[in-house]
Amino acid sequence: MSNKAMKIKGNAPVLELKNLTTEFVTKRGAFRAVDDVSLALHAGKTLCVVGESGSGKSVMSRSILQIVDPPGRVTGGQALLHRHRTARAGAGEETVDLLQLNPKSSAIRSLRGRDIAMIFQEPMSSLSPVHRIGDQVGEAIRLHENVSKKDARERTLELLRKVEIPRPERAIDQFPFEFSGGMRQRAMIAMALACNPTVLIADEPTTALDVTIQAEILDLIRSIQDESDMAVMFITHDMGVVAEIADEIAVMRFGKVVETGDVYEIFEDPKHHYTQRLLRSVRELDHPSGRRLAMRQTRPVGAPCLVSEGVSKVFGASKKSWFFGERKGLIAVNEADLELRTGENLGIVGESGSGKTTLGRCLQRVHDVTEGRILYTDDAGRVRDLAPMTEDQLAQPWRDIRTVFQDPFSSLNPRMTIGQIIAEPLVVEGRLSGREIRERVHELLELVGLPVSAYMRYPHAFSGGQRQRVSIARAIAPNPRIIIADEATSALDVSLRTQILDLLLDLQERLHLSFILISHDIAVIRYFCDRIAVMYRGRIVETGETEAVCTAPRHEYTQSLLSAVPVADPRVRGQKQRVRYRESA
Repeated sequence: MSNKAMKIKGNAPVLELKNLTTEFVTKRGAFRAVDDVSLALHAGKTLCVVGESGSGKSVMSRSILQIVDPPGRVTGGQALLHRHRTARAGAGEETVDLLQLNPKSSAIRSLRGRDIAMIFQEPMSSLSPVHRIGDQVGEAIRLHENVSKKDARERTLELLRKVEIPRPERAIDQFPFEFSGGMRQRAMIAMALACNPTVLIADEPTTALDVTIQAEILDLIRSIQDESDMAVMFITHDMGVVAEIADEIAVMRFGKVVETGDVYEIFEDPKHHYTQRLLRSVRELDHPSGRRLAMRQTRPVGAPCLVSEGVSKVFGASKKSWFFGERKGLIAVNEADLELRTGENLGIVGESGSGKTTLGRCLQRVHDVTEGRILYTDDAGRVRDLAPMTEDQLAQPWRDIRTVFQDPFSSLNPRMTIGQIIAEPLVVEGRLSGREIRERVHELLELVGLPVSAYMRYPHAFSGGQRQRVSIARAIAPNPRIIIADEATSALDVSLRTQILDLLLDLQERLHLSFILISHDIAVIRYFCDRIAVMYRGRIVETGETEAVCTAPRHEYTQSLLSAVPVADPRVRGQKQRVRYRESA
């Protein structure tokens, strides 16, 4: 690192926000999504902006580049970019107030992507589906650098190699749909770094990624930052990631910055009550639930109630034909053996595409099973194989085995009231009268901690955590015995996760439920589950007691998975030894 770079890193900020305010005009007046925010980014340093959904993190970052979607608009403050590099600003230093530039002007367009680059949250929707990866990355280079198309392609290949995309000579001509989520995010990073920006704004760049891919992306950003002395604003709600990469932290709530400070100071001695609550929620998930452990002392798990034997699911397979030949299809689940005991919480963990959700749907018989048996033991003690059953025969098992889905926003019909949503399985069942259904819905609302007044309201009137409570109420409406919770907390903020998990434990104690919890979040599994099954590419590679697997994993893939989980403690930063699993041929 040069002396000049060290001087910049140690002193003057590269980007300063002063009293930034952004408002959205509504029928009820102006709503301040960003309220008088002041922050500073320094070269070579990472500022992590944390807070729950709706705290204003993303709107604040978009306000800097004036790309806030209407009806939002920046109404006050400054965003001062200090252009230190002599190659760009001439001799000395130039300061530009980004908020004084016309959002559609060539002046601000010349800065976007060149001086300040942004990695957006969702790589699936941030890339054009009709343009090749190389064209999208190369476009940024050709917009800001006076280079030929050939030179831009060479530079793009170099960037794809830098972000470790396999076979870049082939990948450069592929479309986004041919990339995995992690590969798309790497392409987004290559695009952001195309012109060696001074400032990188990363808006939840790892939220949609598996923990192993997340660790690789964080390593990549850190290595590039070390090379170029780039200032990074990293927006996230994952305090483990914050502990791993942050130099400084800014905590946002309701559009305001409520606390800022050095990463070690914030973690060791948070001043604001909201920061204290946020960290307390994170630390609770680092250990098994005390309530679950106490419950097992008074009510130990019983005999197996749902067992899979050699269950396989193949999508797209067909018999051999003279025209197409034989299509083998995609093996989503491969000879899975699993056992859920009465009163037990069983966790299924693995990366995206490992077959977790498909296995859960096979167990409930939402999917037909290609091979194997699914043995369900009913209330009367009869063991029945669900695999060959017809839809009519599955009526009672479907009442006994219910699902809580991942997304509390898309899993609820926006045209139905909360009362209608919860009552739907009771109406389909046809056993209760209208008055009895209404009384049952009122009872369920109280059971999941919602007011009876929610009955006539619609889903849009509720927060994410409240909507998930509605989903849980719908799932338990017909008095099931088994709940399959498919990533039921992944769309929620960390402070809401413990609330929902504690609610499920409360319902388990009252209603004698058994749970299968599907998740890629090891902390959630450790908090809630008694036993764990680890999946990799359709196979269950390891099962065991949760604490035993988490503390002493036997399979190399489980070791890789656990080694990639960031620890919410900056004091142990860099001490964890990464294990990279490579499947033998």
